[in-house]
Amino acid sequence: MAALKGKRKEYLTVKDLQKVLDSCKLHLNQIDEVWPNVYIGNVAVAQNKNALLKLADDSTHFDLDVYFQPAADFIHKGLKSPDGKVLVHCIMGMSRSSTLVLAYLMIYHHLELKQALQKVIQKRAIYPNRNFLALLLDLDLQLTRKKKTCQIL
Repeated sequence: MAALKGKRKEYLTVKDLQKVLDSCKLHLNQIDEVWPNVYIGNVAVAQNKNALLKLADDSTHFDLDVYFQPAADFIHKGLKSPDGKVLVHCIMGMSRSSTLVLAYLMIYHHLELKQALQKVIQKRAIYPNRNFLALLLDLDLQLTRKKKTCQIL
């Protein structure tokens, strides 16, 4: 029986896990960062634009611009196929995915950034983070310069 008890301690039980959970002394918040850049929150936070913007600002160091052309090419190719439709998505559907769609509209439809933003916000509430907006401004400048160079030639 002693040998059996020794073996049994190798495996956790639901009761063991509940004891670990019961040892937590924190208060339940609407949102918490549980791992670097990993959050657990409730539905109120998911529907709170200001709270989401704070989270989006945490990820402002990502160089999304390296994906502008490949994503635009992918979207363009997908739309050219028979009955082509493309879903561009990210976790919240308001920053990364919208940034890539804006880049597509700028690259393939020759819209200026402001025009692209105006078109998209007629259909969906989006909010690219500040870094992504800066990257789109750079793209806008590059495309404007390219357009002027082509007109001169």
